[in-house]
Amino acid sequence: MTPQRIAGSGPDPASDSLLESLVRRDRLVATLAIALLTVLAWIYLLWLAGGMRGMPMEGATPSLRPWTIADGLTMLVMWAVMMVAMMLPSASPMILLHATISRQQGSTGPAPSTTAMFACGYVLAWTGFSAVATALQWGLERLALLSPMMVSTSGYLGGALLIAAGLYQMTELKEVCLTHCRSPIHFITMHWRQGTWGAFRMGLAHGAYCVGCCWILMALLFVGGVMNLLWIAALAAFVLAEKVLPHGALIGRAAGGLMLVAGGWLLATA
Repeated sequence: MTPQRIAGSGPDPASDSLLESLVRRDRLVATLAIALLTVLAWIYLLWLAGGMRGMPMEGATPSLRPWTIADGLTMLVMWAVMMVAMMLPSASPMILLHATISRQQGSTGPAPSTTAMFACGYVLAWTGFSAVATALQWGLERLALLSPMMVSTSGYLGGALLIAAGLYQMTELKEVCLTHCRSPIHFITMHWRQGTWGAFRMGLAHGAYCVGCCWILMALLFVGGVMNLLWIAALAAFVLAEKVLPHGALIGRAAGGLMLVAGGWLLATA
């Protein structure tokens, strides 16, 4: 169902002016909420990384102590918050467009809660990815392939991940997912749903496309370090550039070529 625009549909300039004012307010509220959540997520990562740097390192490989349920939940929270810090800013154009159209189709009351539900659906999609990443981290730790700072200890693993990421940048699936991420209007036109539950489902769908676009890039955290804040920031900046810059798709393919070269170098020197 394609959303219909209300502003300008009637001969009432006062109503249109009020609607435009409400749209600006809604977009401001959404922008501040995205900024606040992103800042809080980065503060958590800074705190967590600081705590890990203060931990004694008993050797070059991680301890093989079995994870407890608390360990697993802690890692899941870490990954989920990290995804908010890295991915929420790149989803802001889509969230702001949703806020605009929701207001144009809604009442003149408080800011639509549907946009918050859209964001919740988006975050839930990345939380699902976080669960998979947590399980992968557990498996790599069991195989002694991660250092205490959650960095790959194997040149073969690092090289394979870089090559896989480079190849995926060239695939049709990557292109399809990136198209949905880069064109909010295209996504809205194809996937618009009415109501709060509809907004949640839209957010979940958009998050799924985003995961499809970037999942292998997030796996590169095991190459540069899951708690390496500079590496996290670099990947987040690349994702943002790929999604919002005019030539983002070209940037992604060029980066894919560099990943292939770097992966080949790691394999050759392992």
